Amino acid sequence: MTDSPEQEYDPGDVAIIGMSLRAPGARTKEQFWDILVNGRETVSFLAKDDIHVDETLIHSPFYVRACGVLDTYDKFDPSVFGISDRMAAAMTPENRLFLESAWESLEDGGYDPDRLKAEIGMYGANNPQTAALYSSPPDRVSVGPEAIEASLAWSPDTMTSNALYYMGLTGEAVTVAAVCAGFHYSVHLACQSLLLGQSDMAIAGGSMVRLPHPRGHLWEENRILSKDGHCRPFDANGTGTALSSGVVTVLLKPLGHAVADRDHVYAVVRGSAVNNNGVSAMAYGLAQPERLSACIAAAMEVGGVTPDTVSMYEANGLGLPMTDELEVHAATMAFGKQTATTSIGGVKGNVGHGGVVSGGFGAIKAALSLYHKTLPATINLTEVNQDLDFPSTPFVPQIEGAAWEPEAGIRRAGITSIGGGGYNAHLLLEEAPAPAERAPEDAGRPRLATLSALDDDALGRQRTRLKEWLEANPGLRLDDVCFTLNLGRKVMARRWAAVVRSREELIAALSDDAARGAATTTAAAPRTDPGAFSRNDSGIVPAGRDHEALSDLAAAWVTGQQVDFDALHLGEAGRRVPLPTYPFQPRRFWRTDW
Repeated sequence: MTDSPEQEYDPGDVAIIGMSLRAPGARTKEQFWDILVNGRETVSFLAKDDIHVDETLIHSPFYVRACGVLDTYDKFDPSVFGISDRMAAAMTPENRLFLESAWESLEDGGYDPDRLKAEIGMYGANNPQTAALYSSPPDRVSVGPEAIEASLAWSPDTMTSNALYYMGLTGEAVTVAAVCAGFHYSVHLACQSLLLGQSDMAIAGGSMVRLPHPRGHLWEENRILSKDGHCRPFDANGTGTALSSGVVTVLLKPLGHAVADRDHVYAVVRGSAVNNNGVSAMAYGLAQPERLSACIAAAMEVGGVTPDTVSMYEANGLGLPMTDELEVHAATMAFGKQTATTSIGGVKGNVGHGGVVSGGFGAIKAALSLYHKTLPATINLTEVNQDLDFPSTPFVPQIEGAAWEPEAGIRRAGITSIGGGGYNAHLLLEEAPAPAERAPEDAGRPRLATLSALDDDALGRQRTRLKEWLEANPGLRLDDVCFTLNLGRKVMARRWAAVVRSREELIAALSDDAARGAATTTAAAPRTDPGAFSRNDSGIVPAGRDHEALSDLAAAWVTGQQVDFDALHLGEAGRRVPLPTYPFQPRRFWRTDW
């Protein structure tokens, strides 16, 4: 490694350093990955009594009671953001979900918004129709000045600016309207901002809540919605997809900067491209092969990669033979003739079609596939559609899960998203570079680990989740864990700290039955003399790194004093690593009128 690691990487590469997802059946990206690798379908099939809308349609023989249900669509934890209950109820569900997801992505990347001195771009796509379906917009004349505040919560336009405001950040805020290609467009614009130097980091994503929720759909011949509620990508018997809801955000930073800042990298965005069919479309709303092909090829050209090195293609994959054939034809034109084989799959078989966030489901699937070096199976694919003529294409349907062993020696994935109205978008992801080698951890050295939350109940959940995470991830180094906890989490009122010498000691301290000697909490902290510590503008400067000095520091911190954690970790080799994010305690907020 040189002193300027940013020069070792292509200046156009952007790292994904944090991710957050909620999808049908999955509250976290880890649960989402479990769904994928175990080949589960999480689209729900509803009883008639569960559907409180569509009364005129529900008895139709063509009404399909299938829905990708998002169990937190109507819930929110406003206390973390200092939002009143009245304002929380006025916010649309998509605004609320995007805000929590953006927070989780930042924490997953190991960053505390209060300690960031950077411009953070915020890019997000939503469904403008949701605001009207949630409740009628306020009448400013009759409601008065209060409607101005309420309208900021109600408006789909302010979803990203709300996220910046309530997270205490500054930067660009762009809310994107690009229908089902919205997630990809958000990432594309965020990467441009980063590469132009307009933002230091960016959060990009999408939020979709199909209202009323939950509900089924009415099947029509040759439309994209499935006849039986199951999505069967590339299958001869496919009849379309089911609609679902969700939210996905990613935290982005130029790769060279991410390496220099010791960030955890899930995957790298090598290229992105967007276009529109315009007047060239065969039919408005359907993919136009030549235009989609040009979009896919442009993303690879931007990334400077050849098609034979892209060994995973995550398709838009609606599961309707006509649209699947158009997409496979377009992708084949972009990839051209090659000897390498590319796995092709579609996540809509698992979780349905999430509208503006559907491309996010595919992108997270691809990023996690790169991260875990695994290709999940495409489910509901039992009889490959012969009209797709896969043997004459570079693509091989991923019918079973497999280890990812690329012929080109590097793992790369392309993800396509297509939106009604002629929107095409493609992302090209690459596996993260191998981290630089470093010396083994200094075993037996005392370290300070900290946690905080709004109340003792949330603090208890923090401890439990971290304990379970450490037990499930035995490869985590203690210095990385402490570095991430101390520098990458917002400091709140109720606090817990422990001075430990090993992972095992930390796990024991996090347990409810842990001996009191290792840990101290706000509720039962020893007294400290505020005048006994040296200070600078960032707080108490650690007097040393031995057990006694760290114990004094822990006692001071849990009783509300500010600590300069940057000084504590100065000169250390710790890196940011994924750890459990804040345990939101969502409550139901809903309104039907203003």
